[in-house]
Amino acid sequence: IVFERTSYDFGDVPRKGGDLIKEFRFSNKGDAPLVIKKITKSCSCTTVNYSRKPVMPGQTGVITIKYEPHKVEEGVFNRVIQIYTNASKKARILAIQGNSIEKIKRKK
Repeated sequence: IVFERTSYDFGDVPRKGGDLIKEFRFSNKGDAPLVIKKITKSCSCTTVNYSRKPVMPGQTGVITIKYEPHKVEEGVFNRVIQIYTNASKKARILAIQGNSIEKIKRKK
């Protein structure tokens, strides 16, 4: 499994401004079907969606992470997602981060 990127910084975001969504695209660079066995997350403020179907060699897939800043206190956040596949015993890590603030000041 090869990801285009493994982390994303949302920057400053309004705490009550709605959910933050990031798609992480990956490719199966192996010679066998890639199966995501399990995904664990570091907080109930995140949800993860992905296809349960095997990704064939040379094909691509997407893991979508949704972060809900209104479920946690304001401040800097760093959430980690661990992906377990049939390609390795080691987990692959995806990370999202940012700074959740009550109100974003508008520039004049």
